[in-house]
Amino acid sequence: MLPVELRGARAQTLMWATEDDIEPAALQQLRNIAALQWVHGVRVMPDVHLGKGATVGSVIAMKDAVSPAAVGVDIGCGMESVKTSLTAADLPDDLRRLRRRIEAAVPVGFAAHREPVDVRRYELTRTRGGWERFWASFGDLDAGVAGRESKAHKQMGTLGGGNHFIEVCLDTEDHVWVLLHSGSRNIGKELAERHIRIAQSLPQNKDLPDRDLAVFLAGTPEMAAYRRDLNWAQEYAARNRAVMLALICAQVRKEFPQVRFEQPISCHHNYVAEELIDGVPMLVTRKGAVRAGVGDLALIPGSMGTRSYVVRGKGNPASFQSAAHGAGRRMSRNAAKRQFTVADLVAQTEGVESRKDAGVIDEIPAAYKNIDDVIAAQSGLVEVVATLRQVLCVKG
Repeated sequence: MLPVELRGARAQTLMWATEDDIEPAALQQLRNIAALQWVHGVRVMPDVHLGKGATVGSVIAMKDAVSPAAVGVDIGCGMESVKTSLTAADLPDDLRRLRRRIEAAVPVGFAAHREPVDVRRYELTRTRGGWERFWASFGDLDAGVAGRESKAHKQMGTLGGGNHFIEVCLDTEDHVWVLLHSGSRNIGKELAERHIRIAQSLPQNKDLPDRDLAVFLAGTPEMAAYRRDLNWAQEYAARNRAVMLALICAQVRKEFPQVRFEQPISCHHNYVAEELIDGVPMLVTRKGAVRAGVGDLALIPGSMGTRSYVVRGKGNPASFQSAAHGAGRRMSRNAAKRQFTVADLVAQTEGVESRKDAGVIDEIPAAYKNIDDVIAAQSGLVEVVATLRQVLCVKG
């Protein structure tokens, strides 16, 4: 019965998966995290797998310290979704034109917009204000990224690559949803990597079991600088998703002028928050995990060709009010490329309008854990609000 406690961990580590379900390297990584003197507790989600420094699918509560690797280099990565007034009956049999429209509107991979998106054109100054304040604060960031402002402007409203995606989905009542997954793009990665290097140079981190777990301590200028840049990058990621959603919805409206959109759902799954854990103020890092407080809406995607879920948190204190962020990889990208072919990809994404070429084999559904099993393992953490199946998927 879940959760189970990880054997050999110094700080209490509760897992919504069994040790047999987790690769040995990830188990050791979790023990390394739990061994840090500042760690109050670790919670492990059912999509857990090996990460850089800290395990993906981990929630770590620290007292007066934070590890940048426990957030990850894609600061603020997360999900955004909106339910539309369309139904399956409104969609054409061939969704290729809509996919091409979306791909033309939202740059993918390393690409960026030729010019920054005019947020006023898409009413984003009304629905999400503070744009002048946000960009004015770029000058306060680490001096090492001073030359990246123009690129950051042009990457605002872009998808990126890897496991980032844009999807059109149908729920069980055939309502059409738009779903997307992305983060803070290159600027978030650069900020994260700079601060990880700074942390590794600090004296408190000289004897760690893994140098990638280096921490900043409360009350130090290094911690203050990291929190400043972290908060900015988290905001960048949220704004990036909002801009993308606006661009996508504009393309959907061109195809379906009658469409209406409900209030979007948005959530981070690589971030830091100040929270009360066991009645004590803590810095909580979620890396590949979402907050699942009472009533919190979150999005838990599967993979190309499988299901995704809209969930509502139950506020379970045992999990530090957290839940999984997705299916979670069961094999590395290189292993997937070695094991599967384009024919496998075509078969596993049947019925989904998407790329079906060698460039996205590493994202094949079989490279991921079973999303239904992941959802079932956390029935005590979230309740399912909607089950979505993809009919269109855009990958970088």
